[in-house]
Order: sequence, then C-alpha cells, then structure tokens
Amino acid sequence: MSKPDKTPAATASKRILTLTNHLRDSLNQADDILKAKMSSYKFQGWMGLDKDASKGKMVWQEYEPKTWTEDDVDIKITHCGICGSDLHTLRSGWGQSLYPCCVGHEIAGTAVKVGKNVKHVKTGDRVGVGAQSGSCLDCEECTAGNEQYCLKGNVGTYNGKYPDGSKSYGGYADYCRAPSNFVIKIPDGLALAEAAPMLCGGITVYNPLVHNGAGPGKRIGIVGIGGLGHFGLLFAKALGCDEVVAISRSNGKKDDALKMGATKFIATEEEGWNKKNARSLDLIVSTVSSPNMPLAEYFQLLRTNGQFIQVGAPEDKIPAFSAFSLIAKGCKMGGSMIGSPSDISKMLEFAAKKQVHPWIQERPMKDANKAVVDMDKGDARYRYVLVNEKHAAELKV
Repeated sequence: MSKPDKTPAATASKRILTLTNHLRDSLNQADDILKAKMSSYKFQGWMGLDKDASKGKMVWQEYEPKTWTEDDVDIKITHCGICGSDLHTLRSGWGQSLYPCCVGHEIAGTAVKVGKNVKHVKTGDRVGVGAQSGSCLDCEECTAGNEQYCLKGNVGTYNGKYPDGSKSYGGYADYCRAPSNFVIKIPDGLALAEAAPMLCGGITVYNPLVHNGAGPGKRIGIVGIGGLGHFGLLFAKALGCDEVVAISRSNGKKDDALKMGATKFIATEEEGWNKKNARSLDLIVSTVSSPNMPLAEYFQLLRTNGQFIQVGAPEDKIPAFSAFSLIAKGCKMGGSMIGSPSDISKMLEFAAKKQVHPWIQERPMKDANKAVVDMDKGDARYRYVLVNEKHAAELKV
C-alpha cells in the first residue's frame, strides 16, 4: 500500500503558511503606519500650519507619509532648494493649501528604501525629486513623455493627494517618500547641493529653451534675474546661443548677469529701452511673477516669428495687451511648466557635461524659517539651498 502524498501535519503546515502569506499581503494602512513608526527613521519636517507659515512660523513635527507601495522610494534628504512656489503655497497664494503642509520640491539625497518593482534606482543611489510626484501614467500626455501635463492632473511633491487619499509632503524634512517614476538619479558629476535647485528651478527654464530652439544662431532674452532667471542665463550660454540678453528692472544685477553668461543687459527702468532694442530677440523666456510686468513692451523686443514663453506664475492676472502686438510680426505667446522625469534627467546630464554651476547659498535646515523670510524679501543670490547637516555630513558632500 503506497503512502499518501500529504500527511495531516504537512497539510496543516501548508494551511498555516498560506494564511500567514495572506495576512502579510493584506496589511492595511494602519499596519503600514505602524511599520513606518517602527522603522529606523521618522518622517518629520517643517510644517506650515496656516497662512502665517510664510512669515517664518513653520513648526518642526512628525507627519504621516504616503502609504508605502513597492513602486516607491524613500529618500534620506541632504539638500532641498527653496523655490518661489514654496512661498506661494505656504501663504495659500495660488488657492487654499492643504494644511498642515511641508513644502520643498527640489529634493536631493540618497535612496534608503527601494520598492521591489523599482528597476532604475537601488539603495544608496544619489537621487532627487522635483515638483511632481505623480500622474496617471496612461493618458495621451503621459504615454508621450509629457507627464507634467497629465490629462487627469498631476500630483505635486507637496500639497497634493495621491489616488489612495494620502497626502504628499516635501523636502524641508529629514526623509521623503515618492513614487519611483518621479525619482531621478543624479549624475556623479553634479554636487547634490547644486543638483537640488535644478530639479524645479533649473528645469523650469531649461525646458522652454530647448523645446523652442535655443542654441547656435539664436538670440535669447531672459526676463527677471532671480532664482529662475539666473538658470536661464546659465543654460542659454551652455546651449551656445549667439546672444544672451538679461532683462531686469534696474542695473543692480548687471555685473552678476554678465558673469553668468549674458552678452547684453537691458534695464527696463531706463527710458526708451523697448524702442532701442526692438526686433532684436528670437525667443524670450519670462521668469517674473509680477502682474504688473510691461508685457506689451516685451513683445516689442521680438523679431518676426519670435516667441514669448511665460514660466513665472503670478498670483493675479497678467496685464492685458493688444492682439496686434503678436499679429503684426507673426509672434507667439506660450507657457511652459516644469518638465517630465525624462526631461529632468537629460537636463542633469547636460549640466554635468557642460559644467553648469548654479549660484547658490547654502542655509542650515534648522534655519528654514529665517531662510523663507529672506527669500520672500528677495535676498537670495540666487538660489537658497537648505542643508540637512546631519545627513550631508554622513556623505561628506
């Protein structure tokens, strides 16, 4: 008589194993939260609790990150750039913010936890996250590599909500959790402190330059010589444009602009500036966010078939202008918003190859409140970068 294939003990053991696996795979959100709390690191950062946060009243506290999935990456933050968007969000300038919020979407650091489904990043890699951390990934725009224009709406790296309802929190913090599709590897040729502000500020001007023909034979204008505008000058020079024209209200930043690569400087406070420089530029990228910009006069600087691309985002409407400002020369006005993960990766590789070095001022993460106040006053020259000193010291960066 042959032995049965399965003994009662073997069957029982298999049932116990199956049940254990089922329970493991069925962990609910509460279990995820418990696991996060039991991990070796905590998610904590500078939280804006209300509109006064932009006045230097953020509070350092713990928060609940997005629900972990095997498509995610946890990042130990070493650096985070301060972006104008942070101020707009802290004070609800672009609409009511989802308080409490932790801003900062120019995040650089190292991957400390990588989901099983992630192929392009491994633990220990130098990585970053820009202004976007989610999209549907299957609409017409996403499949074409334009995730930032997702038809179903993108998820911001902070002040956003993921499909499961969990909130997104930014980089004024110790750690960040983000979907891997929006986690970018940082080339070895770039310092993390310099790569961080490129992840939003850099790509915001790099994309409209490269997608609108900036390069040899072109004359380019950059309006506004601040955090965004200084990137415009650096990248336009690196792209080999024939002329790089800095446009600002006064001559206060003229010397800096010329050092960044500008071949000419226009101060709009000088009488007749628009007429003296009429029909001189092929492409203008405007980084200013003032609702009082002299838009009609900027259009006068464009040559026939010239393009004006707005990337600064005022909290109010832009000035009215006559359609004939565009019609008379066949000019175009457009806009541009950040860039896709692929765009950001290409920009970082370009910056490393061409040795593009942003003008940054490093500020300790512990002094974030003072830094945002200084940023709002316009003191940055030209991009503040918060340094998470305890993490940066570990890497000696």
